Amino acid sequence: MTHQNTPHTWLRRKGEPDCVLLLDVTVSPCPGLRVSVPARLRYYRADPYAVHLDCHVDLEEPITWLFARELLVVGLEGWAGVGDVTIRRSTADEDLLAIALSTPGQTAVLHTPAGPVREFLELSHRLVPVGTEHRYLDTGGMLRRILVEAGDPEKFE
Repeated sequence: MTHQNTPHTWLRRKGEPDCVLLLDVTVSPCPGLRVSVPARLRYYRADPYAVHLDCHVDLEEPITWLFARELLVVGLEGWAGVGDVTIRRSTADEDLLAIALSTPGQTAVLHTPAGPVREFLELSHRLVPVGTEHRYLDTGGMLRRILVEAGDPEKFE
């Protein structure tokens, strides 16, 4: 497996993530079979509470899951999440993180080394310390987008 932590904070273009972790995850679709899936974690200061997990980044349109940054933090130490995304240390290997992604009728459990994920989170915490996330939210911009989508942008002016 190849794992790279590639922060782009000094070369970032508009809209690019503030930190990125490229990694291969393994999935076991059936007993005895392991499949490697290229994946990526992304973190944006402008969306400070969230982490984006892109699976199949080798495809033109990766599959993206969005969940709380805190979910990764808690999952590194124990069990985190209820519902579509749960994260925990692997029962088979304590050095692995198990990320379960569920849709109606299906669940995929991705395994990846915990160390690089921990480093990714540490970098995100240096960029946006825990408890300061609200300072990075553009609430005016979010409200403008909501009003535009609702068809009445004048209400905000």
